[in-house]
Amino acid sequence: MIDSHAHITSEYYEDIDELINYLKENNVLHVVNCSTNLNDAKEVIELSKKYNNFLMPAIGIHPQNIENINDIKEVEKLINENKIYAIGEIGLDYHWNKENKKSQKEIFIKQLELAEKYNLPVSIHTRDSIQDCLDILKTRKNFGIIHCFNGSYEMAKEFIKLGYKLGIGGVLTFKNSKLYELIEKIDLKDIVLETDSPFLTPEPYRGQKNNPYNIYFVAKRIAEIKNISIDEVIKTTTDNVLQLLKL
Repeated sequence: MIDSHAHITSEYYEDIDELINYLKENNVLHVVNCSTNLNDAKEVIELSKKYNNFLMPAIGIHPQNIENINDIKEVEKLINENKIYAIGEIGLDYHWNKENKKSQKEIFIKQLELAEKYNLPVSIHTRDSIQDCLDILKTRKNFGIIHCFNGSYEMAKEFIKLGYKLGIGGVLTFKNSKLYELIEKIDLKDIVLETDSPFLTPEPYRGQKNNPYNIYFVAKRIAEIKNISIDEVIKTTTDNVLQLLKL
């Protein structure tokens, strides 16, 4: 299994050695480890070196952390100096701040340009901003993952048409979630599994700290919805991530 979006850093996990051993013992092949700011970016790179790319670094500036536009230059420097697998977590977030939409879009586009320049996939955050994200992506030639997708079927088709995979995580397992209606309609080849660890822990462990093994419970729920084997879900979604990362 591959977790296509997590945040495994010292901010959230006291013993990363123990976590990595647990994941390797439980059929997790890789974790795409996403940053949200420049300090995160440096740490996910160091962790990738320490664990021989088991944690695959994705670096970028989250829309809530865009105070310094010069951070983009530092991100490019890190790309040039290290093995990077994706640009993320980037995007737009109007949930907490609607006053800086212009700045958010500017920095989002600059990071999309970086991804295109280095031919890297992107991991895109779209909280309360999905239409603006779509409008921007329609003007570009990027590819990657729409992280934590929770939009309509019509919106899903638009992203899929552009070549994006939909990141599906623990929300699918929540008792009040209607996301199953989307999963019924879209093809497995358009889905990747993610946890967003340490957040959004799936049932039956909702409320506890999340970890990348828990994509198993997301895969199990997809298998139930589509009436297929969990092995088929894991194999196809893993292949989808490997294809995106050109592995």
